[in-house]
Amino acid sequence: MTRMRQVGKGGLLLTALMLIFFMTAQPARALALSDGAIDKNVPAAAPAIPSFAGVAKAAGPAVVHIRVEKAVKGADMMPGFGDMFNDPFFERFFGPQFRPDRQPKRQQKKFTQQGQGSGFIFDKKGHILTNYHVVEGAESITVILADKREFKAKTVGSDPQTDVALIKIEGAGDLPILPLGDSDALEVGEWAIAIGNPFGLEQTVTVGVISAKGRNRVGINDYESFIQTDAAINPGNSGGPLLNIRGEAIGMNSAIFSRSGGYMGIGFAIPINMVKEIETQLLKSGKVTRGWLGVSIQNVDEKLAKSFSLAKTGGILVSDVQDGTPAAKAGLRQGDVIIKLNDTELVDVGDLRNRIAMLEPGSKAALTLIRDGKEQRLDVTIGKQPDNFGKNDENATDDQTPGDVSGQYGLHLQELTPDLAARLGYKPGQQGVLIGGIEEGSVAELAGLKAGQLIEEINRQVVKNVNEALGALKKSDAGKQALLKVRVGRGSQYVVLSAQ
Repeated sequence: MTRMRQVGKGGLLLTALMLIFFMTAQPARALALSDGAIDKNVPAAAPAIPSFAGVAKAAGPAVVHIRVEKAVKGADMMPGFGDMFNDPFFERFFGPQFRPDRQPKRQQKKFTQQGQGSGFIFDKKGHILTNYHVVEGAESITVILADKREFKAKTVGSDPQTDVALIKIEGAGDLPILPLGDSDALEVGEWAIAIGNPFGLEQTVTVGVISAKGRNRVGINDYESFIQTDAAINPGNSGGPLLNIRGEAIGMNSAIFSRSGGYMGIGFAIPINMVKEIETQLLKSGKVTRGWLGVSIQNVDEKLAKSFSLAKTGGILVSDVQDGTPAAKAGLRQGDVIIKLNDTELVDVGDLRNRIAMLEPGSKAALTLIRDGKEQRLDVTIGKQPDNFGKNDENATDDQTPGDVSGQYGLHLQELTPDLAARLGYKPGQQGVLIGGIEEGSVAELAGLKAGQLIEEINRQVVKNVNEALGALKKSDAGKQALLKVRVGRGSQYVVLSAQ
């Protein structure tokens, strides 16, 4: 402690001299920088923090507060007690007269449910972009402008699969509009500015950065390619714009990741380029018509790349081609690996799916793919997506008896009988071996296989019965790895099992 005190006193003069040096040297250094010289002591990527006031001032008038009302039905319940008398507790202790099916039917009353969100004006005609979930089922939509004027709005069109809606107001006069930017040009780390009405607090501005791009496995919408940002987004921000530093809308705020219901540093915005594609169709017809290939696809990971003798991971593996579809007519085959669409390199399954969906049915597209180790190009005519596309038709089973055990992979197999095929939704005469059960903690369970799924191939060879399947799996034991083609819902996918 004594030595530290002494060093402190002895260094006082040196500190003073250094302070005088920096105070006198700083103006010359600043002058050199203003003349265009490069200060090697300051990182090149350290620009001054910009002022966001100008962006907020210019963009704010085009951001609106949306208030919606819709009628919902509810039981006429005893005030303060809710629906508690339907609880099994009362039947257990006070007799069967308290069973829900013995309670008198109560009159259903209508209640008005209110909601709110945000939106932004993008043309002089009064068209406003917002989220579908903001105006879903609304019987009344009120738009409140930044200058506090209120207007009734009508829905022009909506697209639940991307959560985009288009509404319009009339008679507002000369409206401010928000310019739309280019979300494809975004870079991770750029500034991001959100304007909206969180919790009804109008014209709230928050700032962050672009945290990530192309988030497509969030599980919120059918079609996802979210921009992730740490600009604070809360309930009520939905439908509002995410802006770049130039004040252009580069996204539409749509969702947050939260364990509390409030901001936790992760927000998601729909890229404005996707919104523009949707908006064009909504303006034209009030709905969205999507392109379609008719294939089942999956990402190529390291195990699949090895199984298909690919030089590297990446690309999209075609695991199934449906008969009579645009893909089948173009000559696309099971086992092809698609790497480009119209000369654009593809990132993953979500990227291909989104791009195909945005193509107009009847238009031409070029697929670059790898087949048998060689790159080739296929021309395909895009089809129209079926109306029931995307509905959950995954096979399931609840009372299968496990059959023969496959060995170290933890699979229980059984024959696909006509009765089981009918119960599980498989076509008459469909070939394969049924997964009757999965051992807990097994390789099969870790790979995501489930009872009721159908194994069609093992190591690229068709299997028609349990004996063939067990024989193929036994041969795989030597290589410690098996490649399965498994039917999941309407399509198939490849699964690699690596022995423990």
